[in-house]
Amino acid sequence: MFKKRPQNENRHIVAGLDIGTSKIAVVIGERPGPAGEGMNPSGGDGPMLITGAGSAPSKGFRQGVVIHFEEAVQSIRSAVQEARLTAGVEISEVYVGIAGDHIHSVNSRGVVAVSRSGQGVTEEDRERVLQAAKAIALPGDRKVIHILPQEYIVDNQAGIKNPVGLNGVRLEAEVHIVTCTSALAQNLLRAVDESGLKTRALVLEPLASSLSVLEPDEKKLGVILMDIGGGTTDVAMFFGEAIRHTAVVPWGGQSVTNDIAIGLKTSLDDAEEIKCKYGCCHESRLGNGETFNTVAYGGRGPKEVSRELLSSVIRPRMEEIFLLVQKEVKRSEYDSKMDAGVVLTGGGSLLAGAAELAEEIFRLPVRLGVPKGFGGLTESVSSPVYATGIGLVQFGLEAEKSGLAEDHDGFLPIRGGLGRVWKKFRNEFLSS
Repeated sequence: MFKKRPQNENRHIVAGLDIGTSKIAVVIGERPGPAGEGMNPSGGDGPMLITGAGSAPSKGFRQGVVIHFEEAVQSIRSAVQEARLTAGVEISEVYVGIAGDHIHSVNSRGVVAVSRSGQGVTEEDRERVLQAAKAIALPGDRKVIHILPQEYIVDNQAGIKNPVGLNGVRLEAEVHIVTCTSALAQNLLRAVDESGLKTRALVLEPLASSLSVLEPDEKKLGVILMDIGGGTTDVAMFFGEAIRHTAVVPWGGQSVTNDIAIGLKTSLDDAEEIKCKYGCCHESRLGNGETFNTVAYGGRGPKEVSRELLSSVIRPRMEEIFLLVQKEVKRSEYDSKMDAGVVLTGGGSLLAGAAELAEEIFRLPVRLGVPKGFGGLTESVSSPVYATGIGLVQFGLEAEKSGLAEDHDGFLPIRGGLGRVWKKFRNEFLSS
């Protein structure tokens, strides 16, 4: 049993749960100082502290979707218990990352008349225009999880981040709407519930990762975030400080592992170890004549393999992933505005040569996205592997600092960067 720390009014603890195909990660963080004061996720006053982290093999999940309920629950419990022991605190609520190829998104526009012309746009007007933008035709099996404002327009004046208080008679909103398949999200929620935790909010995983690895100037100039996980690669494009396009490519690091297992005729466990130790997807990162030994199926004698041969197995799959991402980027009207380049994060980004190969394909500057803007367990979690988990903590701390996540019970559709929450939203979701 872990020892529960005493309650302290100067401590505000938040946990994030990142559910992937290969691992489940739980990150616990806190904001020092009185609750509601001094939190700035990008640093500055009262940077957050990461006090605990835990991980477990992701059994019962595939590409973020529950495929075996009991195994999924046990995997979550294992990761949570390790994080609790590390932090020395008990947690009962988490912000849960959601991903998978069932996530779809679309840009939309809403238009309303300002309710009290001459007295300025009110918060109620902003809520009405966001609801108008949300009024899109959706299949019956889909639910909205995020409404992400891109810009507001008041009487044809575009580029407004917050219209409240401005005079005008016509208010418009450009938004990015993220939806998920109801049944799959319900299964995820119930697995979290069964593990003994309450879901504070479902958060799109690349959105969470962006909070921990992207610089404000990158979001302003235009940047492509690629979160390469085990089962999928999540993509988010930012321009003008707003998210413009999101997509999911159904391939990730596990696909590379499978190719190695087939190409070298070895087990998946051995293939994963080989990938991590010797894997490379670009010739610039290969040594001269480097070799290693591998064991074939059935424990047959060791076989010497060159890193060059291994690279020839890995590179085609990584090229395919990057080309599929490039295709998604070209689908967006912002494809020519990604001047800040590409940021790679997630466990798959650690593969040697990934950044070099991405630069070759995208013809843009590429860097590795490592979480930043926090103290505490910096050595343990300063890795792309924890980008989503740390981003979920940042998201939760900012939501609760803003007083926008106090009385909800499950879902947090984002407005103005974070947003308001209704208890009925979760009830409606779960009953659908």
